[in-house]
Amino acid sequence: AARLNNWPPLPSFCPVKPCFYQDIPVEIPADFQKTVTTMYYLWMASTITLFLNFLSSLAWFCVDPSSGSGFGLSILWALLYTPCSFVCWYRPMYKAFRSDSSFNFFVFFFVFFAQNVMYVLQAIGIPNWGFSGWILSLIALRTNTAVAVMMILVALSFTAVAVLGIIMLKKIHSLYRRTGASFQKAQEEFAAGVFSNQAVRTAAAITPCRGAAIPKRLLLRAA
Repeated sequence: AARLNNWPPLPSFCPVKPCFYQDIPVEIPADFQKTVTTMYYLWMASTITLFLNFLSSLAWFCVDPSSGSGFGLSILWALLYTPCSFVCWYRPMYKAFRSDSSFNFFVFFFVFFAQNVMYVLQAIGIPNWGFSGWILSLIALRTNTAVAVMMILVALSFTAVAVLGIIMLKKIHSLYRRTGASFQKAQEEFAAGVFSNQAVRTAAAITPCRGAAIPKRLLLRAA
């Protein structure tokens, strides 16, 4: 039976419908359910931290009007990273454990490694980058204590997310090594997915092959 999409969990009256089907106890093997659940909580924690980062950046902008670029970037990061992180590294990880897909594992490792680099930069908190990390928190401590406390809480959250992200990256890589997956298997999966696509097969069927034999009667007629 076809499974209806159930994520994100939106009310029935909402004009926007769920985009994905997700059910960890049903789709994920029992040995990997805890890992996938932890990664889902990590995604939720990073999303909540970005929202708190927006609030702390707003508070800092009220204290220091010259930090408008950092406040604007905090809005961009919250709107950009929330959907992109779910689609670009959580869903590949989910599909990798669901179907033991080497290709999805490789996509996850590539994107999530870059995500962990961003987690570290968020925790550092370079001024005017839109992240209320440690550097910006120490700067705010000399100006406004209340805002600095809010930023320190966000910096702690960024740090916790970065540490957990690195731990989970290493753990999933060790699980990946034990599944027998390989780069060659990922290439085979990618090729099979491309050639099973109906649009690709149709294009291949209507495209004339180079070096095709020309009928002899046509050559005589041309002579």
